[in-house]
Amino acid sequence: MHGRPAAEIVVIGTSWGGLHALRTLVSALPADYRVPTVIVQHRHRQSDGLLRTLLQEHTTMIVCEVEDKQPILPDYLFLAPADYHLLVEDGHFSLSVDEPVRYSRPSIDVTFVSAADSFGTGAVGVVLTGANADGAAGLARIVERGGTAIVQAPETAESPVMPRAALDAVPGAQVLTLPEIGQVLGEMARDVEAGRR
Repeated sequence: MHGRPAAEIVVIGTSWGGLHALRTLVSALPADYRVPTVIVQHRHRQSDGLLRTLLQEHTTMIVCEVEDKQPILPDYLFLAPADYHLLVEDGHFSLSVDEPVRYSRPSIDVTFVSAADSFGTGAVGVVLTGANADGAAGLARIVERGGTAIVQAPETAESPVMPRAALDAVPGAQVLTLPEIGQVLGEMARDVEAGRR
């Protein structure tokens, strides 16, 4: 296991510049990557299916927008739907229309906190490019619960505000480029598979 915690769920948060960053990261995931992965991207409430279509071109995983009570399964890239908070529950997701958090719905913090509380040491939080501080508090909760924190190197981000805020909240987070994040997630996923054998 090389001393690494194993990834049972990966939650990725991004905002400004996120589309390019997500395509780069998803393309860098190894072919045998199967960990359930949740993407929270700030989008306009009338957002169409463009994000799903673009990401599907770069992965063999199934990319889908989450529906309420949908089971959490391997081989899926789950997208938080526009204008809903996405909560990670025990074995499934739930959607909420509670008030926006930091002017955002979906809120990265809401998803990260629920993933931390549901998966503990098995949760991996990843903060990418963005122009506000959403995700910082949630990443801190993931670390409090024993999970893993990864932050895009701010100097490589289209907007460094979100990664810097995350690092202010979690100074010990792993700071990596997008291709390196894909590599590390792949290694953690293999550790999960090895642990099941």
